[in-house]
Amino acid sequence: MSPEIKSDKSYLAIIALSIVLVVMSLTIYAISQSGSEQNAVDTITMSGYAEQKVVPDTATVSIGVVIQAETAKEASDENAALMSAVLAELKALGLEDREMQTSYVSVYPVYDYEKGQTITGYSASNSVQVTTTNLDKLSDIVDKSTAAGANQIGSISFSVSNDMQKQLREDIMDEAVADAKSKADSLASSLGLKIAGVQTASVSDSSDSRVYYAMDVEEAAMDTGGVSTPIQPGESTVSMSVQVTYYIG
Repeated sequence: MSPEIKSDKSYLAIIALSIVLVVMSLTIYAISQSGSEQNAVDTITMSGYAEQKVVPDTATVSIGVVIQAETAKEASDENAALMSAVLAELKALGLEDREMQTSYVSVYPVYDYEKGQTITGYSASNSVQVTTTNLDKLSDIVDKSTAAGANQIGSISFSVSNDMQKQLREDIMDEAVADAKSKADSLASSLGLKIAGVQTASVSDSSDSRVYYAMDVEEAAMDTGGVSTPIQPGESTVSMSVQVTYYIG
Protein backbone atom coordinates (compact mmCIF):
# COMPACT_ATOMS: atom_id res chain seq x y z
CA MET A 1 0.00 0.00 0.00
CA SER A 2 1.38 3.33 -1.01
CA PRO A 3 2.20 6.00 1.62
CA GLU A 4 -0.41 8.30 0.06
CA ILE A 5 -3.22 5.77 0.62
CA LYS A 6 -2.11 5.17 4.22
CA SER A 7 -2.09 8.92 4.84
CA ASP A 8 -5.64 9.29 3.42
CA LYS A 9 -6.95 6.46 5.63
CA SER A 10 -5.38 8.00 8.74
CA TYR A 11 -6.93 11.36 7.89
CA LEU A 12 -10.38 9.79 7.45
CA ALA A 13 -10.00 7.93 10.77
CA ILE A 14 -9.20 11.17 12.56
CA ILE A 15 -12.23 12.89 11.06
CA ALA A 16 -14.48 9.98 12.02
CA LEU A 17 -13.15 9.99 15.59
CA SER A 18 -13.70 13.76 15.84
CA ILE A 19 -17.30 13.39 14.68
CA VAL A 20 -17.92 10.68 17.31
CA LEU A 21 -16.48 12.88 20.08
CA VAL A 22 -18.63 15.84 19.01
CA VAL A 23 -21.77 13.69 18.99
CA MET A 24 -20.94 12.29 22.44
CA SER A 25 -20.37 15.80 23.84
CA LEU A 26 -23.68 17.03 22.45
CA THR A 27 -25.48 14.01 23.87
CA ILE A 28 -23.99 14.51 27.35
CA TYR A 29 -24.88 18.22 27.29
CA ALA A 30 -28.45 17.47 26.23
CA ILE A 31 -28.83 14.92 29.04
CA SER A 32 -27.47 17.37 31.63
CA GLN A 33 -29.79 20.12 30.42
CA SER A 34 -32.72 17.75 30.51
CA GLY A 35 -31.83 16.75 34.09
CA SER A 36 -31.58 20.38 35.19
CA GLU A 37 -34.93 21.20 33.66
CA GLN A 38 -36.46 18.15 35.32
CA ASN A 39 -35.10 19.18 38.74
CA ALA A 40 -36.53 22.68 38.31
CA VAL A 41 -39.94 21.25 37.41
CA ASP A 42 -39.90 18.93 40.42
CA THR A 43 -39.50 21.67 43.07
CA ILE A 44 -41.22 24.84 44.20
CA THR A 45 -39.86 27.48 46.58
CA MET A 46 -42.08 29.28 49.06
CA SER A 47 -41.49 31.82 51.83
CA GLY A 48 -43.22 31.99 55.22
CA TYR A 49 -43.44 34.74 57.82
CA ALA A 50 -44.48 35.07 61.46
CA GLU A 51 -44.20 37.76 64.13
CA GLN A 52 -45.11 38.42 67.74
CA LYS A 53 -45.64 41.65 69.64
CA VAL A 54 -43.86 41.69 72.99
CA VAL A 55 -43.26 44.14 75.80
CA PRO A 56 -39.50 44.90 75.97
CA ASP A 57 -37.74 43.62 79.07
CA THR A 58 -34.56 45.73 78.91
CA ALA A 59 -33.96 49.48 79.05
CA THR A 60 -30.85 51.54 78.32
CA VAL A 61 -30.42 55.18 79.30
CA SER A 62 -27.45 57.54 79.17
CA ILE A 63 -26.94 59.72 82.25
CA GLY A 64 -24.31 62.45 82.23
CA VAL A 65 -22.87 65.42 84.04
CA VAL A 66 -21.43 68.44 82.19
CA ILE A 67 -19.69 71.16 84.21
CA GLN A 68 -17.91 74.36 83.20
CA ALA A 69 -15.37 76.11 85.42
CA GLU A 70 -12.48 78.55 85.13
CA THR A 71 -9.79 75.86 85.27
CA ALA A 72 -9.62 72.30 84.03
CA LYS A 73 -9.02 71.02 87.57
CA GLU A 74 -12.04 72.84 88.98
CA ALA A 75 -14.26 71.52 86.19
CA SER A 76 -12.92 67.98 86.56
CA ASP A 77 -13.19 67.95 90.37
CA GLU A 78 -16.74 69.31 90.42
CA ASN A 79 -17.78 66.90 87.68
CA ALA A 80 -16.27 63.94 89.54
CA ALA A 81 -18.06 64.90 92.77
CA LEU A 82 -21.43 65.16 91.04
CA MET A 83 -21.02 61.95 89.07
CA SER A 84 -20.00 60.12 92.25
CA ALA A 85 -23.21 61.35 93.86
CA VAL A 86 -25.22 60.15 90.85
CA LEU A 87 -23.61 56.70 90.96
CA ALA A 88 -24.24 56.47 94.70
CA GLU A 89 -27.95 57.16 94.11
CA LEU A 90 -28.09 54.53 91.39
CA LYS A 91 -26.48 51.92 93.62
CA ALA A 92 -28.86 52.88 96.42
CA LEU A 93 -31.68 51.95 94.05
CA GLY A 94 -30.21 48.47 93.76
CA LEU A 95 -28.33 48.75 90.47
CA GLU A 96 -25.21 46.61 90.21
CA ASP A 97 -21.84 47.64 88.79
CA ARG A 98 -22.41 45.41 85.73
CA GLU A 99 -25.49 47.51 84.88
CA MET A 100 -23.52 50.78 84.76
CA GLN A 101 -20.77 51.47 82.24
CA THR A 102 -18.85 54.69 81.71
CA SER A 103 -19.37 55.66 78.08
CA TYR A 104 -17.74 59.10 77.79
CA VAL A 105 -15.22 61.21 79.73
CA SER A 106 -13.66 64.46 78.55
CA VAL A 107 -12.13 67.75 79.69
CA TYR A 108 -11.60 70.45 77.07
CA PRO A 109 -11.16 74.22 76.88
CA VAL A 110 -14.03 76.55 76.06
CA TYR A 111 -13.10 79.25 73.54
CA ASP A 112 -14.48 82.70 72.82
CA TYR A 113 -13.90 82.94 69.07
CA GLU A 114 -15.01 86.55 68.97
CA LYS A 115 -11.91 87.40 70.99
CA GLY A 116 -9.42 85.49 68.86
CA GLN A 117 -9.87 82.01 70.29
CA THR A 118 -9.45 83.14 73.87
CA ILE A 119 -9.94 80.38 76.44
CA THR A 120 -12.75 81.43 78.77
CA GLY A 121 -12.93 78.25 80.84
CA TYR A 122 -13.02 74.48 80.74
CA SER A 123 -15.79 71.94 80.30
CA ALA A 124 -15.74 68.50 81.93
CA SER A 125 -18.12 65.77 80.81
CA ASN A 126 -18.79 62.31 82.18
CA SER A 127 -21.52 59.95 80.98
CA VAL A 128 -22.58 56.54 82.21
CA GLN A 129 -24.78 54.11 80.30
CA VAL A 130 -27.27 52.24 82.45
CA THR A 131 -28.70 48.97 81.12
CA THR A 132 -31.23 47.20 83.31
CA THR A 133 -34.16 44.80 83.27
CA ASN A 134 -35.68 46.51 86.32
CA LEU A 135 -38.10 48.57 84.26
CA ASP A 136 -40.14 49.46 87.32
CA LYS A 137 -37.16 51.48 88.57
CA LEU A 138 -36.72 53.61 85.46
CA SER A 139 -38.58 56.64 86.81
CA ASP A 140 -36.51 56.56 89.99
CA ILE A 141 -33.29 56.13 88.00
CA VAL A 142 -34.01 59.29 86.00
CA ASP A 143 -35.40 61.34 88.90
CA LYS A 144 -32.74 60.40 91.45
CA SER A 145 -29.96 61.02 88.93
CA THR A 146 -31.15 64.51 88.06
CA ALA A 147 -31.69 65.30 91.74
CA ALA A 148 -28.08 64.27 92.43
CA GLY A 149 -26.71 66.59 89.76
CA ALA A 150 -27.02 64.85 86.38
CA ASN A 151 -27.87 67.39 83.68
CA GLN A 152 -27.61 65.19 80.57
CA ILE A 153 -30.26 62.48 80.14
CA GLY A 154 -30.02 60.72 76.79
CA SER A 155 -32.84 59.02 74.90
CA ILE A 156 -34.09 55.94 76.68
CA SER A 157 -34.22 52.83 74.50
CA PHE A 158 -36.18 49.67 75.19
CA SER A 159 -35.16 46.34 73.74
CA VAL A 160 -35.99 42.66 73.79
CA SER A 161 -33.18 40.75 75.44
CA ASN A 162 -31.49 37.79 73.77
CA ASP A 163 -32.98 35.45 76.37
CA MET A 164 -36.52 36.58 75.57
CA GLN A 165 -35.90 36.37 71.81
CA LYS A 166 -34.57 32.84 72.26
CA GLN A 167 -37.73 31.84 74.10
CA LEU A 168 -39.92 33.28 71.34
CA ARG A 169 -37.87 31.97 68.41
CA GLU A 170 -39.12 28.37 68.52
CA ASP A 171 -42.80 29.32 68.46
CA ILE A 172 -42.28 31.92 65.75
CA MET A 173 -40.29 29.47 63.62
CA ASP A 174 -43.10 26.91 63.80
CA GLU A 175 -45.58 29.57 62.67
CA ALA A 176 -43.34 30.72 59.79
CA VAL A 177 -42.79 27.15 58.57
CA ALA A 178 -46.52 26.46 58.78
CA ASP A 179 -47.16 29.61 56.74
CA ALA A 180 -44.72 28.48 54.01
CA LYS A 181 -46.20 24.95 53.99
CA SER A 182 -49.75 26.29 53.67
CA LYS A 183 -48.79 28.43 50.69
CA ALA A 184 -46.88 25.56 49.06
CA ASP A 185 -49.82 23.15 49.53
CA SER A 186 -52.19 25.66 47.99
CA LEU A 187 -49.96 26.24 44.96
CA ALA A 188 -49.25 22.55 44.44
CA SER A 189 -52.96 21.71 44.69
CA SER A 190 -53.83 24.31 42.07
CA LEU A 191 -51.29 22.62 39.77
CA GLY A 192 -52.69 19.17 40.43
CA LEU A 193 -49.59 18.16 42.39
CA LYS A 194 -48.66 17.27 45.96
CA ILE A 195 -45.80 18.19 48.26
CA ALA A 196 -43.46 15.19 48.48
CA GLY A 197 -40.75 16.51 50.78
CA VAL A 198 -38.30 19.30 51.56
CA GLN A 199 -35.16 19.93 49.54
CA THR A 200 -33.68 22.96 51.34
CA ALA A 201 -34.72 25.52 53.94
CA SER A 202 -33.27 28.76 55.29
CA VAL A 203 -34.21 31.06 58.17
CA SER A 204 -33.90 34.81 58.63
CA ASP A 205 -34.93 36.25 61.98
CA SER A 206 -35.08 39.91 62.87
CA SER A 207 -36.70 42.16 65.38
CA ASP A 208 -37.73 45.74 65.75
CA SER A 209 -36.42 45.27 69.26
CA ARG A 210 -35.41 48.82 70.10
CA VAL A 211 -37.91 51.57 70.84
CA TYR A 212 -36.67 55.04 71.70
CA TYR A 213 -38.13 57.46 74.19
CA ALA A 214 -36.75 60.97 73.87
CA MET A 215 -36.38 62.85 77.11
CA ASP A 216 -35.30 66.36 78.02
CA VAL A 217 -33.32 67.09 81.17
CA GLU A 218 -35.93 69.67 82.15
CA GLU A 219 -38.66 67.11 81.61
CA ALA A 220 -36.78 64.56 83.68
CA ALA A 221 -35.94 66.88 86.56
CA MET A 222 -38.09 66.42 89.64
CA ASP A 223 -38.47 68.82 92.52
CA THR A 224 -38.65 67.51 96.05
CA GLY A 225 -42.09 66.05 96.56
CA GLY A 226 -42.81 66.26 92.82
CA VAL A 227 -44.37 63.65 90.56
CA SER A 228 -42.18 60.88 89.15
CA THR A 229 -41.27 60.99 85.47
CA PRO A 230 -43.68 58.67 83.61
CA ILE A 231 -41.96 56.15 81.32
CA GLN A 232 -43.66 53.42 79.28
CA PRO A 233 -41.78 50.68 77.35
CA GLY A 234 -44.48 50.17 74.72
CA GLU A 235 -44.24 47.14 72.40
CA SER A 236 -41.58 45.63 70.15
CA THR A 237 -41.95 43.21 67.24
CA VAL A 238 -39.96 39.99 67.02
CA SER A 239 -40.25 38.36 63.59
CA MET A 240 -38.90 35.49 61.50
CA SER A 241 -39.05 34.53 57.84
CA VAL A 242 -38.23 31.17 56.25
CA GLN A 243 -37.67 30.08 52.67
CA VAL A 244 -38.35 26.44 51.86
CA THR A 245 -37.84 24.53 48.62
CA TYR A 246 -40.23 21.57 48.36
CA TYR A 247 -40.20 18.46 46.18
CA ILE A 248 -43.47 18.06 44.31
CA GLY A 249 -44.93 15.12 42.51
